[in-house]
Amino acid sequence: MDAAIEDGVNVMSLSLGGPSLRFSEDPLAIAAFSAVEKGIFVSFAAGNSGPLNSSLSNEAPWVLTVGASTIDRRIRTSVLLGNKQVLDGESMYQPKNFDHKLCHLVYPGKDGDKLAASCMKGSLDHIDVKGKVVLCDVGGAENIEMGQVVKDAGGTAMIIANDIDTGVFIRAEAHVLPASFVGYKEGVEIKKYFNSTSSPVASILFRGTVVGTKTDPQVTPFSSRGPNSASPGILKPDVIGPGFEILAAWHESVDNQTGTNATFHFVSGTSMACPHLAGIAALLKGAHPEWSPATIKSAIMTTGSQVSRNGHPIIEQRDLPVDVFAIGSGHVNPPKAHEPGLVFDIQPDDYIPYLCGLGYTPKDVQRIVKKTVNCSKTIPEAQLNYPSFAVSLKRGDSKTYSRTVTNVGMANSTYTIRDVSVPQGASIVVDSHPQELSFTSVHQKLAYEVTFTRDINDKVKGPYGQGHMTWVFGKYTVRTPFSFKFE
Repeated sequence: MDAAIEDGVNVMSLSLGGPSLRFSEDPLAIAAFSAVEKGIFVSFAAGNSGPLNSSLSNEAPWVLTVGASTIDRRIRTSVLLGNKQVLDGESMYQPKNFDHKLCHLVYPGKDGDKLAASCMKGSLDHIDVKGKVVLCDVGGAENIEMGQVVKDAGGTAMIIANDIDTGVFIRAEAHVLPASFVGYKEGVEIKKYFNSTSSPVASILFRGTVVGTKTDPQVTPFSSRGPNSASPGILKPDVIGPGFEILAAWHESVDNQTGTNATFHFVSGTSMACPHLAGIAALLKGAHPEWSPATIKSAIMTTGSQVSRNGHPIIEQRDLPVDVFAIGSGHVNPPKAHEPGLVFDIQPDDYIPYLCGLGYTPKDVQRIVKKTVNCSKTIPEAQLNYPSFAVSLKRGDSKTYSRTVTNVGMANSTYTIRDVSVPQGASIVVDSHPQELSFTSVHQKLAYEVTFTRDINDKVKGPYGQGHMTWVFGKYTVRTPFSFKFE
């Protein structure tokens, strides 16, 4: 990273990370601070330890922490049942010479044998699957290994049914036989049909590449979730971006054919998402060379989307709406980020009182910022001029934090609050005399205060809540998400 700084790069993309660390002990956070100090934008992968809470890597506020979303492309294979039901799934292996006729459907797990249900090695030795379509439950082994077991036992095709925890989340893989990996609900339908007739039949239909899926983007189950362990007063991840089944160059053939040069593969991970955001940051830097890393980051965050292509809230694997600990400020929206209207800028020295406020010693802070500090000034985490809020409230608490916005939109503009959401039992008051921000020039800065209050009689609903507020002027929307910790 130091070498990249010396090379004069504008953007860094780092598909690296580990467990949560104090920033003064985290070489990635320290190196990234040096980059940001030189005006370099740094995009980091959030980690692939989801959906566990507090599973993030790279939690420092001076970097962009990126979670992973699905894209609107599927490598579709559908299951055709004897009752004419068609249930969509996925597989990369789609041979041209496959006979799509209906074949007898076998479910090795019908009598409760878990090993056979998951098509584990040796579990099909005493089950007649020759020339049949075999239904396997996900979980016992890797999906491709299950396919090899089915193929070795003489099966003609395989259906993989997802479990309830991973739900709607399926993936295309390079199977060794015709297959379809279907979601949990589709698996339930197949089992219902299997139990409804004495002679169940099924086949696999190959659909090839399908684009424009309306339920996307979704959050991937593996995308690491907040809250932020290293700095609970900073909401992380910051955004999500495309990180699932991304077409990538690969070092060997994965298409189960010999004598082929098809050295491409679909790769998934937050490591695929963070370079997407780095690319978007590069475009924004090219369009706005004067923007600081924090300005670019703010533009991306405040314009993030909370809905999928069908206009419904973004969902996760259980088919439920996501929370701020999964998507942060939302899914990246590059055209809107190009024209954010207002931005929250942060200068490198602004992080010093923040780090001191975290309880770091001057020596700790010096390890990060590479200069002498004395920690005479401290601020609470939520006072950092960040494009989101993470607030901790006891019953009866009232906490006030300020924010300063810079106008990068139209010179003469007046922003008003059009959209405020807080959990029941909490309230906010925005003090900007009155509730509007009026600008007369570009690059003008205005400050406002937000007071968060929790009712003294509030009943505990759970440890966390969420909300947001949005400043609006014409085509510009500047959205700030909140996370609440109820102590």
